[in-house]
Amino acid sequence: MAKHTRSAAAAAALAFLAAIAAAPAGAARPGAPGAAPAPSTPARFVPGPCPKTAEPVPALARARCGRLEVPEDRARPGSRTIRLAAAVIPATSAEPAAEPVVFMAGGPGGETFDDIPVLVDAGLNRDHDLIVMAQRGNRYDEPNLACPEVDRFNARYPGLGYDSAEANRLMLEAFTKCRDRLTADGTDLGAYNTLENAADFADLRTALGIPRWNVYGYSYGSDLALTYLRTHPEGVRAVALDSLTPPQAAILPWGWPSAREGTGAVLAACAAEPACKSRYPDLERTLTEQVRRLEAKPLTLTARPPKGGEPVKVVLDGGALLNLLVANAVRPPDVPAALDELAHGRPERFARARAADSVQAAGMTAHGLTQSVACAEWVPGASESDVLDAGREAFPGWPRTVLAQAPQLPFEHDVCRIWNVPDRSAEQRTATVSRVPALLFSGTFDAKTGASFARDAARTLSRSTSVRIPGVTHWVVPQSPCARKVLASFLARPTAPDTGCVAGLGPAPFTLTPK
Repeated sequence: MAKHTRSAAAAAALAFLAAIAAAPAGAARPGAPGAAPAPSTPARFVPGPCPKTAEPVPALARARCGRLEVPEDRARPGSRTIRLAAAVIPATSAEPAAEPVVFMAGGPGGETFDDIPVLVDAGLNRDHDLIVMAQRGNRYDEPNLACPEVDRFNARYPGLGYDSAEANRLMLEAFTKCRDRLTADGTDLGAYNTLENAADFADLRTALGIPRWNVYGYSYGSDLALTYLRTHPEGVRAVALDSLTPPQAAILPWGWPSAREGTGAVLAACAAEPACKSRYPDLERTLTEQVRRLEAKPLTLTARPPKGGEPVKVVLDGGALLNLLVANAVRPPDVPAALDELAHGRPERFARARAADSVQAAGMTAHGLTQSVACAEWVPGASESDVLDAGREAFPGWPRTVLAQAPQLPFEHDVCRIWNVPDRSAEQRTATVSRVPALLFSGTFDAKTGASFARDAARTLSRSTSVRIPGVTHWVVPQSPCARKVLASFLARPTAPDTGCVAGLGPAPFTLTPK
């Protein structure tokens, strides 16, 4: 792989600081299904100070920062300009590789700059400059599609039934207020979608004068990365995808097979470990019994959030229990013990886990971007009965009230009727066909985006390598030293990554409590 010296890197930094470039045309024909948005005005990068983050991000002290200016809606002449915060974090190596790594965060709506310490700890900027950009509408962008109204609701949600009428009413009130406020400021919510996100990253590469780069995306960032590869393949050297959501599979009922796969893998791993199986026999039955019991008679408790604070009211019902498992709110090694304790009248582990959501960092998540993507791309074509049917297939015999809500996205059809953005599913749900070297990471315990999604994506990525890490949940690389080694080898030699460390891996031992 090509290397450059620090003097060359300094020259590149000067070029970066002066960079102002026109946006490239999309790779697909404008107007065709899945085509990249056509530019209405040129994009440019304006150097400036790094964002003042809520928590210290030491890597920003050495970073080169600024904002990418792009049209809000590339298809609409005269569309207003929006500004996206970006940073280039230099490699720590004395002789870094010529091609940087650009990071595409999860969410959508996740706070990108908050991920920088995780990326640095995982070694993403060891041999490569690391580029991060807040996806349109995120914190530190103009506009910022945060919804403090929703954050306030989320802080109250632990004290409500997960699928209760009151929770539904209060959630919809919060999203209505947020939408009204954002649109009153002139924000075109329909312009915040994955195709526009991908075009933003294409503009960033051109504006920074980067001939080629590597792409690393996780969760929703994998959906975005695959869309980017499909619509803007030029300049992509290699793509690493972590905890995949392929665009062709991103339709609302997907949460149920993922929940089944991830939680089922945890329970099966316990059954495969003699000591765990002996201590906690038939966990599948225990889980089903507890979901049914709690949905019929929810528990109302007081619990202290795990990171401190005053005790709060929490309600544990069947929907709350399932979603705590999907969210990995209880560590997988502790799940058998927590289920056993719950079955014997000791719900404290799950109560504390639910109390954690009572502490919300207001403005951290761009819920406006989340809903603009979900309502345009994931919900259309999936009826409420489709969600229920997927739930029944995943967990036969569970209560209808639990299975009617997609995991992690309760009341989503109701929210989307309020959010009211154009249907973009036809142009977005397209498999990416590519010969660009790709590395696909999955965690076997991931209940948000099941490990099987990697297999779906690999079918059309002819030069892909798939890696499953046993016992790991969502976002693999930060959790697994082996995954970090594989990723580093892939970035060095994309067609021949070293996956040797995977063979000896297994889940961590389960917690065994006294009977």
